[in-house]
Amino acid sequence: MPAAPSNRAYAAAHFALELDGEDGIGLFRSIEGGSIRADVMTYQNGANYDRWRQLGKPKFEDMKLQVGMAMSGAFINWIRDFFLGNAVRKTGAIVAADFYYNERARRHFDGAMIKELTFPKLDGSDKNAAYMTVGISVEDMKFLPGTGKKLSPPEGFDSQKLWTACNFSFELKGLETACRRITKIDSFTIKQNVLEYHMGGARAPVKVPSQIDFPNLTFYVPEADAAPFQDHAEKRSVVKGQAPARLTGALHVHDNSGKELFAVTFAGADIIGVTPDKSESSSEEIKLVKVEIYTEKMAFVKYAGRDDSIQA
Repeated sequence: MPAAPSNRAYAAAHFALELDGEDGIGLFRSIEGGSIRADVMTYQNGANYDRWRQLGKPKFEDMKLQVGMAMSGAFINWIRDFFLGNAVRKTGAIVAADFYYNERARRHFDGAMIKELTFPKLDGSDKNAAYMTVGISVEDMKFLPGTGKKLSPPEGFDSQKLWTACNFSFELKGLETACRRITKIDSFTIKQNVLEYHMGGARAPVKVPSQIDFPNLTFYVPEADAAPFQDHAEKRSVVKGQAPARLTGALHVHDNSGKELFAVTFAGADIIGVTPDKSESSSEEIKLVKVEIYTEKMAFVKYAGRDDSIQA
């Protein structure tokens, strides 16, 4: 039997996600947001100096989850559908547990959609764990007491928490050789605009998805490898106005053994700019060049170790 719920104060040490009645979706690092607010409406009657106030429509703040590689296939499918422009709505709960993994509180939500997804900065010299930040928009939320039962990590938890910021590779078709020594990639965010639709006597608005905004990507290469990027930029509209084929490529993320965890592919890309670092005679650092590209479309296409649970 699960442990009896306790009303003692506690330090929230672990967080879990439930989706569509399925627990064990995954443990994540942190949660931000997810509050309930309401506007205050003020009325004044004619020349009367008194004013009356009452609560307006409720507002449910977006949640931001910081997740690693310990999420199950159901969550990864949700991310994959987000990249495809399929706004899949989910019902679920955010569960807070104490140090001993006993559930102490939960936030139940309905009509949840992924609103944005931020990839962290990747750096070949950074050996710290890396986490994605997933923004979730909800239509309804309720704060409920915990059941007291113990949380259990999803299958493959130990094998999936191996993503560090230094384990990555980046490719551009036709420029593979020049991409071999990319040292770092700046953080980037994929966003989907969410519109609020107010109707009838409903107190809370219905949230509907709009277009997806795919970001520019910025990466850094040693100046010795920058010539192919500079040549492509000159041939394109930057200088000569020629029209070589636009670029496709992928960002691959690996674990410590070199096994691929997932890949983000992109298409319809081209180089916006090639910018050398500031030059200083006293500097002992390797001279880098910043390369920025735009993208038209991205896809979340691989998550190694979860192929049995990810839909084709």
